[in-house]
Amino acid sequence: MTSSPRIPSVDPVKLDRLAEVAVKIGLQLQPGQDLLITAPLAALPLVRRITEHAYKAGAGLVTSLYSDEEATVMRYRNAPDDSFDRSVGWLYEGMAKAFSANTARLAVAGDNPMLLASEDPEKVSRANKAQSKAYQPALEKIAGFDINWNIVSYPNPSWAKQVFPDQEPEVAVTMLADAIFAASRVDIDDPVSAWQEHNAALRKRTEWLNARTFSALHFTGPGTDLTVGLADEHEWHGGASVAKNGITCNPNIPTEEVFTTPHALRVDGHVSSTKPLSHQGTLIENIKVRFEDGKIVEAKATRGEEVFNKVLGTDEGARRLGEVALVPHSSPISASGLLFFNTLFDENAASHIALGQCYSKCFINGGELSPGEVAARGGNRSLIHIDWMIGSGEIDVDGINKDGSPVPVMRKGEWV
Repeated sequence: MTSSPRIPSVDPVKLDRLAEVAVKIGLQLQPGQDLLITAPLAALPLVRRITEHAYKAGAGLVTSLYSDEEATVMRYRNAPDDSFDRSVGWLYEGMAKAFSANTARLAVAGDNPMLLASEDPEKVSRANKAQSKAYQPALEKIAGFDINWNIVSYPNPSWAKQVFPDQEPEVAVTMLADAIFAASRVDIDDPVSAWQEHNAALRKRTEWLNARTFSALHFTGPGTDLTVGLADEHEWHGGASVAKNGITCNPNIPTEEVFTTPHALRVDGHVSSTKPLSHQGTLIENIKVRFEDGKIVEAKATRGEEVFNKVLGTDEGARRLGEVALVPHSSPISASGLLFFNTLFDENAASHIALGQCYSKCFINGGELSPGEVAARGGNRSLIHIDWMIGSGEIDVDGINKDGSPVPVMRKGEWV
């Protein structure tokens, strides 16, 4: 039997707690349910802990698929040009088939966020588009919340070096691990109870917002005057949610957001990003966009503008919104002062919007709606779903009633 790669700087007790939380809170894996895990090779120690807890919870079969950073780079430097217009559709079709059979999904994040920074951006864009198309059958099961799914993170050394570039590699891993454990609420003795309390607090926020039935949100602050119309019969979610298979799960660990679906045709005004967006090896900074009738008609960035515009050109829905989320400026991730270069963390530091695909669950009776019914209520459809941050300690948010009157929701980035 082979031994796990040894990284002494990752606390094994907290790593085991993270695995336990992923299975018991993130997935609430059911006896007899199969589990599909995807992860970078560096995350093998966490995957093994998750696998152990999954089988202890009664999992049927646990299957793990691994990615390798070196192999990814080899493709960009050696593969024939037409390779970048193709993807492994057969794999994603198999994943969709597994999800249709009620297999749970767990993704371990931790790849080097700047892995492709030195590669040809045209090839990166083409490969991403091909993968997005091929992944659509599986993505529809996840975006439609057909199954219980979850994302957690592991402190890959290459990722740690991006977050803490001035530290020695092992010190950087330790610091990133500590930040992940704190944000994921596993740096305490009873993380399962802590997550139950946190979910209850997020549920109170969603219940208040759902009771108000706002027609829009109005964001104002430096560089921002944006009205985000909300989809007809939208519904706010946050923390734990019930999937169509009846299982309550926490899709994202960590999470500090409450979110819903904007109306794809009712977004107007201008907005500036408040944190950089790390996307496929490019750091896109100081994004400024203008919306008309739900569509981005002007887009600028001081860094990564070419890549950002390629993202917007993915398809018709890429220039429209699929999500709007509220996060207090005082969230633990914001308070850490770190840029994680990882959307799972960075989106939980600030209120944000997402370009692209909406979540059908963010409608009243969303689980029963057809794609056509989701679209009729204002839900957006796209191959992408990319979050970027627009909140800060200087941003105010008002809810707009159906009669046009405003209701304070956030002031200076905090809940009123």
